[in-house]
Amino acid sequence: MPRRIRSAAATAVLVAMFALTGCVPSFLSPAKPVSTPTGEDVEEALRPFYTQVLEWEQCGEGLGCATATAPLDWSDPGRGEVELALVRHLASRDRLGSLLVNPGGPGGSGYDFIAESLDYAVGQPLEERFDVVGFDPRGVGRSSAVACYDPPQMDEYLYGIVPAQRGSDEWVDLVGSAAADFGRACAERTGDLLGEVDTVSAARDLDLLRAILGDEKLNYLGYSYGTFLGATYAELYPDKVGRLVLDGALDPSASDAEVTQAQAVGFEHALHAYLEDCLGGTDCPFDGTADDGMAEVGRLLASVDASPLRGTDGRMVGADTLLTAIIYPLYSADSWPYLSQMFDAVMLGDADLALSFADGYNGRNEDGTYRDNSTESFRAINCLDYTYQSDVGVMREKAAAVAAAAPVIGPYFGFGDLSCVNWPYQSDRERGQIHAEGAAPILVIGTTGDPATPYEWAVALADQLDSGVLVSYEGEGHTAYNKSNACVDDTVEAYLIDGTVPSADPKC
Repeated sequence: MPRRIRSAAATAVLVAMFALTGCVPSFLSPAKPVSTPTGEDVEEALRPFYTQVLEWEQCGEGLGCATATAPLDWSDPGRGEVELALVRHLASRDRLGSLLVNPGGPGGSGYDFIAESLDYAVGQPLEERFDVVGFDPRGVGRSSAVACYDPPQMDEYLYGIVPAQRGSDEWVDLVGSAAADFGRACAERTGDLLGEVDTVSAARDLDLLRAILGDEKLNYLGYSYGTFLGATYAELYPDKVGRLVLDGALDPSASDAEVTQAQAVGFEHALHAYLEDCLGGTDCPFDGTADDGMAEVGRLLASVDASPLRGTDGRMVGADTLLTAIIYPLYSADSWPYLSQMFDAVMLGDADLALSFADGYNGRNEDGTYRDNSTESFRAINCLDYTYQSDVGVMREKAAAVAAAAPVIGPYFGFGDLSCVNWPYQSDRERGQIHAEGAAPILVIGTTGDPATPYEWAVALADQLDSGVLVSYEGEGHTAYNKSNACVDDTVEAYLIDGTVPSADPKC
């Protein structure tokens, strides 16, 4: 059961490595309003947060860093605080305000995204006109973060082989027990924060950051999961929406099961596109047609599922790890040649390149440490953002449906409920459409060949939002702005800089 949605920040690392909802309740009772730096009125209980002054320190060439504080629990601001890490690159001319950027995940570090790959995150026109701000949401990275396992335990959790037939009662028990153990470790090491890392809380943090940065309205660029965070913000604060770009959109009304199946199909289509490209070139490890290649990949996954390969460091490559290694390069067509190299190696019984790709996806360093907490935060956030059920019979039905929809990849995408059904903090959130009634126009970008956030999700979100405007990119890869073509880039930059809203989908 691989981690599914990948952040745009991870895609940047990938390219470099390869050289490439309804009503929202008001939680606060009426109280005397207090003015913020932007002239707004906030409740008395939020005054320490909305009136704080950020202390910026130089933390790299052209970069400043600061730490903000937010309520641990927005329904009870006196219960405690969390820290939010920020990094900022100042506008070089004619400043328009701040542009907050989220790379996705959930669990992607916006701090690292801007600090390490500013030019990948945004184009030069945006760097010139906006203070580009990266932030780690609650639970993530340099902010108050979810913590669960030490590296050896994480290795076993991510790469360990389950000694039972996939889908059997024994397999379900073992996988469920491992997930429950992981959740207990997260609760022990993280404390109360583990129950407060949901996306609604993160969206409230986003409004706090907007205010203390001095912006009356939010200008925002969200990739992948970051589109859900941005849409949630718009639902909570439609009157505070400035210019929002949601690239690689999620459908906020989709259930966990629907997300799983759509992504399995998306990656299946991306794998087929890779094979067509591979077979049309030279040095392709496959023969025949793309369908023949799909069948061969299916046999390869089944083979390592039954008899895993051993890497030189002793770790094993079973079907789950091999699938992670396959998925990683599928996020960007620029990385397809490296996928061919990996398939070549695995076909010869060499597991090391597959482990290297899986390590890149999982944030694992060569020395066995992990560079971030993206696995922990991804699980913690998703376990609060969706609802899950414990009926194994229903799990099997859903797994069969995914396998039927995506015969090569789908058999290894099932039983996702096991990851969260015994999580320490249970969610009762029902997914629903987001309309953000009264918000200013919001750009929603969808890529027709996006494997991680399928194009139909962007269509759905643009339709749901009262002010949604769809921008379609006809191509491959995950997300489109600053990595596809001039049509997308010009549309996004004209909107963010000049407020120009497309009169119709430009179909880039």
